[in-house]
Amino acid sequence: MIEVQNLTKQYGETTAISDVTFQAEQGEILGFLGPNGAGKTTTMRILTCFLPPTSGRARIAGFDVLEDSLEVRKRVGYLPENVPLYHDLSVVGYLDFVGKLKGMSKQTRMRRIGEVSEECGTDDVAERTIGKLSKGYRQRVGLAQALLNDPEVLILDEPTIGLDPKQILEIRQLIRSLAGRRTIILSTHILPEVSLLCQRVIIINKGKLIIDDTPENLKYRLRSTMSLDILIRGPKEAIISHLQSLPEVESVAHKDTAAEDTHNLRIDSAENRDIRELISRSVVEKGFGLMGMTAIEMSLEDVFVQLVTEEDTIRNG
Repeated sequence: MIEVQNLTKQYGETTAISDVTFQAEQGEILGFLGPNGAGKTTTMRILTCFLPPTSGRARIAGFDVLEDSLEVRKRVGYLPENVPLYHDLSVVGYLDFVGKLKGMSKQTRMRRIGEVSEECGTDDVAERTIGKLSKGYRQRVGLAQALLNDPEVLILDEPTIGLDPKQILEIRQLIRSLAGRRTIILSTHILPEVSLLCQRVIIINKGKLIIDDTPENLKYRLRSTMSLDILIRGPKEAIISHLQSLPEVESVAHKDTAAEDTHNLRIDSAENRDIRELISRSVVEKGFGLMGMTAIEMSLEDVFVQLVTEEDTIRNG
């Protein structure tokens, strides 16, 4: 559905993106991550025909963004970070205006305004002035305008920025409901959002694509050790000494004493392997009381920071 090949954009001597290549399949939600200034917005503007690339190619549903820009625009809905709303118009008046700009007939406009208003939850504020709406409702109106032409591809730039927790949950649920028939590119700084919504993640840094994988694979690929939190009963020094003697254990840290003679410990394995069975068997055989054990997963925030830091270190020598 989306094909990007060796995409490069230069502004004079400044390179915004360089040799970016990726694909997004029909119905997929693709997370698009990167630090500020990494090139995310430039890439999205090229895909939505707001900017021409300096070199490389991008296609939406088989249509080239340069050679077939009108066909691409018919198939793309775009929600920029700063939603282009007219605050003095009513919701229905604004959507009607957008529909006219998109060349939709009156009959089609009225039908689609009703459909997207119901889909985005703005039908109960249809006659209200946009400037008097809450931030959450304004974001819903922005999504409604992006969906008005029933696009095959939806590109969302920070769709939950500035919203309160309840509004964020509502917009996430709405985005999730849009997947399947539509291909979605979701750019966000809220990394748990990617884990919750996206099947695949692209990370871009300083204009270059550095990773393209699933959130689950990213966590697995980057973890060099397995970490466990265990709650164990017995003499602290004897427990720690025993665990440190195991060749599969890299380190043991005492977190706190939960109760008399009961301790919370953090264990790191010597390599990326599941050591839960080995630890449980070993401590029980030594006569200690194993009260609980939890594997510590690497968060997407950890993955993001590690990848970007490693990439910067490589580039800076």
